[in-house]
Amino acid sequence: MEYRRLGTSGLKVSALSFGSWVTFGEQIDEDTAAACMKAAREAGVNFFDNAETYAQGKAESMMGAILRKFGWKRSDLVISTKIFWGGKGPNDIGLSRKHIFEGMEASLRRLQLDYVDLVFCHRPDKDTPIEETVRAMSHIVGQGLAFYWGTSEWTAEDIRTAYDLARRERLVPPTMEQSQYNMFHRDRVEQEYRRLYEDIGLGTTTWSPLASGFLSGKYLRGIPEGSRFSLRGYQWLKKRFEGPDAGAKLEKVRKLGRLASGLGITLPQLAIAWCLKNPHVSTVITGASKPEQVVENMKAVDAVKHLDGEAMAKIEKILANAPAPEPDFRS
Repeated sequence: MEYRRLGTSGLKVSALSFGSWVTFGEQIDEDTAAACMKAAREAGVNFFDNAETYAQGKAESMMGAILRKFGWKRSDLVISTKIFWGGKGPNDIGLSRKHIFEGMEASLRRLQLDYVDLVFCHRPDKDTPIEETVRAMSHIVGQGLAFYWGTSEWTAEDIRTAYDLARRERLVPPTMEQSQYNMFHRDRVEQEYRRLYEDIGLGTTTWSPLASGFLSGKYLRGIPEGSRFSLRGYQWLKKRFEGPDAGAKLEKVRKLGRLASGLGITLPQLAIAWCLKNPHVSTVITGASKPEQVVENMKAVDAVKHLDGEAMAKIEKILANAPAPEPDFRS
């Protein structure tokens, strides 16, 4: 396993990490989840991601029970959670000071931990001033309930606003962003945040490297029974599969599958390795419903060596969606 710095912080995270979204408490039971986490840990994964909203808190409870069961050395692990959707009450949602503190305490109880290493603002909150959120998150870190805080799916403008405010007020600034990043969803990580990597040392913990299963190849013959598309509350994923551009995406998946086969790797390994090639990606969060999937996904670290300049050029030709470079008006 390769370990990368999370942005310009001193924290090292495994290049491939393991997350509980969709699977824990939704698709798999605790025994299967434990087997998946064990397989990830044996492959060198040290970063495990969660959120208060995953399976309405069940994912955190399940992960907490598994961590206690295995008794892994706490200093060897990097655990994260995310705060935004904590319940149905008017103050159980968002990034108010009240919900950040109460949500953080509830997450720690479920995880059976004294602290998490990372806590993310799961989405931007238009009803809460950024200063209120920054002060609350800074205090969370100051109290030792988390070591670092960051954002998830925030705009570059809002991240910079939060960072500059924290620096000006001598608070703890956000130093990481958790964004979707894959072959079909790349503009934000590759283009929008481009200046933030150098200006503030932004680190990224990216999710959905297989584009919600598109890049696994399993949807080439339709939606298989028991997939996440059939889960209650995930109809928005199914709409992506049935959308107007789904056919074109599936054709690209077929071509990528043939390319992967020619390189001697699987399509999922190709897709994950492609994400790892981006030097601004600190870690790629993977997920799985079976330990066998974890083992196969972890091989993407070795698959990176197959993605030389020629292979990457072939991938770009198939995708044909590279973000337009910033214009240089001097040339």
